[in-house]
Amino acid sequence: MTDAPPPPPQDPYQTPATQMSPADEKLWATLIHLGAILFSFIPALVGFLVLKDRGPFIREHTKTALNFQITMAIAYVVGLITIPIIIGGIILLAVWVVTIVFSIIAAVKANQGEYYQYPLTIKFIK
Repeated sequence: MTDAPPPPPQDPYQTPATQMSPADEKLWATLIHLGAILFSFIPALVGFLVLKDRGPFIREHTKTALNFQITMAIAYVVGLITIPIIIGGIILLAVWVVTIVFSIIAAVKANQGEYYQYPLTIKFIK
């Protein structure tokens, strides 16, 4: 009789992701959308990296929020580059308003447990 090899050692820093409850998924999705109003793409990026494996609802919301915020960051850069021309100020104002309005709409949809796709979004993360 041969002895089976011992199992590989467990990495103490890597814990399996546990599924979130639907209420927690809705809460975090709502907070990520609202956090974008003040902190741009940072809440969406952190949420995507940390929470994407915790449930399908939170994965979809963090992914769409991150795609939208990256798109808006690109629009901000375009606005800043074109600021010497008068159109730059108009672009910055439009991006600011669009970010606030669509983030609030997405947060309300997330809080209601519905999926939401931002308009005007480039899909960087699929």
